[in-house]
Amino acid sequence: MAGMARRNVGMGSDAYGNGGDGDPYNNGPYGNGPYGSVPSVQGHRHSSPSRGRRTATATAAGVLAIAALAAGCGPQDPAADALKQPTAPAPATTATTALAVPSPTEDGKADGTTAPATPDTSTAPTPTPTPTPTTPSPASPTPAPRPSTASPQPEVLMRTGSEGPRVRELQARLRQIGHFGRNPTGYYGTVTAEAVRSFQVKRGTEGTGATDAATWQKLRAMTRTPTADELDPPTERPVAKPDERCLTGRVLCISKKSRTLAWMIDGRVVSAMDVRFGSEYTPTREGEFKVFWKSRDHVSTLYDTPMPYALFFSGGQAVHYSADFAANGYAGASHGCVNVRDKKKVAALFDQVKNGDKVVIYW
Repeated sequence: MAGMARRNVGMGSDAYGNGGDGDPYNNGPYGNGPYGSVPSVQGHRHSSPSRGRRTATATAAGVLAIAALAAGCGPQDPAADALKQPTAPAPATTATTALAVPSPTEDGKADGTTAPATPDTSTAPTPTPTPTPTTPSPASPTPAPRPSTASPQPEVLMRTGSEGPRVRELQARLRQIGHFGRNPTGYYGTVTAEAVRSFQVKRGTEGTGATDAATWQKLRAMTRTPTADELDPPTERPVAKPDERCLTGRVLCISKKSRTLAWMIDGRVVSAMDVRFGSEYTPTREGEFKVFWKSRDHVSTLYDTPMPYALFFSGGQAVHYSADFAANGYAGASHGCVNVRDKKKVAALFDQVKNGDKVVIYW
């Protein structure tokens, strides 16, 4: 073993030998396999003296056995008896074995044939019974889903923020039956939503303020098709008598009393529209001015609010479209500008007015 220890240390191996792939039994201290040859102290295997004697004796016994078989049933050799090893008792002969070997009491079998063997049923496989085919039972029918009892929500056609010709028609129809107290603007704001809510509650439906398909159908059934003047009236109020300064040239004639703007050329009204003004803290200036700058998509740098179609006439004050005016009407006020709530009309006005045209604001 000391020699083995020196061998392992000398080869720089791990605890199990050459350290190949990590298997503790490969190329380890016990040879080339898991349980390889055990070397002697001198590194060679020892030969046993008794092994040679046993080999010679076995060879002699074999010669005697061959001779005995050649001579028939003779006396046993004492040397062969001495070398005979005890053997385990033979197992009991089974019925199958007895039938396969000729019986010593059986006669009339000079040809060496044997009696037919009886099959051994003790080890034969048990036949598997053929399964009786069964008719599958019909699957239970799946019950049909019950229809929902909840009524479907009606489709919303218009709501706050909507705008366009249909909104204008909605407003005109609401005005016909007294639910909308102003001219149509084409913008669905809080005033329009409140008018729709009033109509819905009075007709016994949920007052959502949004115009769904059912509300629209009821309103159409109760009203007539609006005329062109109803859809697009010049102003909510009658246009005021023009100031004498408005009778010549191209003039934006603006009356604070009637809250109207009349676009006039040489004393003739070309178009008119509703307007609102600044509050008492930010009043709209009065007097005669001139348009000095046009800005189609203007945004206020002071209030960060949109001022589309702006026509500037005095410092930061301008005539422009106001979505808040379209939505809330006269409930609000501007910061000094002249607000227009009809986007279609102010857009047309923007295209017609030129820099240098006159602006007259009066009571």
